[in-house]
Amino acid sequence: MEYNLALIGFGNVGQGLAEILASKGPLLREKFDANIRIVAICDLYKGSIADPDGFDPQALLDHINDKGDLKEFPAPDKDWDAGATIEMSGANVLVELSFTDLKTGEPALGHMIQALESGMNVSTTNKGPAALHFPKLLELSKTYGGKIGVEGTVMSGTPALALGMKSLAAAGVTRIQGILNGTSNYILGEMENGADYADALQDAQAKGYAEADPAGDVDGHDAAAKVVILANLVMGQSMTMEDVSCEGISGISAAQIQSAQAETQRWKLIGTLETVDGRMQGSVKPVKLDATHPLYGISGATNAITYSTDLLGDITLIGPGAGRIETGYAIIGDILSFSH
Repeated sequence: MEYNLALIGFGNVGQGLAEILASKGPLLREKFDANIRIVAICDLYKGSIADPDGFDPQALLDHINDKGDLKEFPAPDKDWDAGATIEMSGANVLVELSFTDLKTGEPALGHMIQALESGMNVSTTNKGPAALHFPKLLELSKTYGGKIGVEGTVMSGTPALALGMKSLAAAGVTRIQGILNGTSNYILGEMENGADYADALQDAQAKGYAEADPAGDVDGHDAAAKVVILANLVMGQSMTMEDVSCEGISGISAAQIQSAQAETQRWKLIGTLETVDGRMQGSVKPVKLDATHPLYGISGATNAITYSTDLLGDITLIGPGAGRIETGYAIIGDILSFSH
């Protein structure tokens, strides 16, 4: 199967995908009959290039490392904007990796609509369109025949959505709880080790876990978007960001951390989906967990999700929730699912 990719955005995730294709391309062809090629890249800062014959992914990475952008990279077509890249590159898969906007989903939403309306498959790690407009995108995919993959929007390359939507589909999922933001989990862990909140946040920023503006992580909005995605894709809801009650970790004090430790408990920022009074409700808030809880021992920037089911009890999946290779792998998983 030929998969010709047009990448909108070539930052960490795009480059992680290129690394995977450089190292695992032969394996993907041999084991999965998947010939995955990058035929176009459109990046606001790094430049836009296209070649219907595809690019050597290692050459792309070497050039970025050497020059910092792709503006001098040899290509038959250059300087297309995103719309032209989607329309003219000959790609059959759009990989949407532009910046996340949790208010409108743009510009990613427009890119994905254009691609789906032209019959292309779409894979994205962008939480904005998935959290705000997934029903519309799914309808377009059904109307025009392309498929849509959003695995990387919840737990990076850790297959949280695949587990809930496929493997556990018949097990009767009744509740979902998750540590869905590694930055907050890392900060709370550092506070357990004696750091105050400000120093723990600064350390998270220095390690690259937190952005310069960390509000999306520490205020719970990032986790809330993932709760919405889980609600709509796994639980069949029509939930919006406004439906999720959201409280971050900035109000957690050192005294609260120490008090919990004395009781063999831990504070965690937990995203929850559960039925209350016959209605599915979503929340993100700091919760004190007992040592018996499956999410109690999740440390550092790791993510984890617990599906409570009728038939199997609790099933917990633990794995990375960020990282260039890890998130790049989510794109590979989406692409391989398009042939099923």
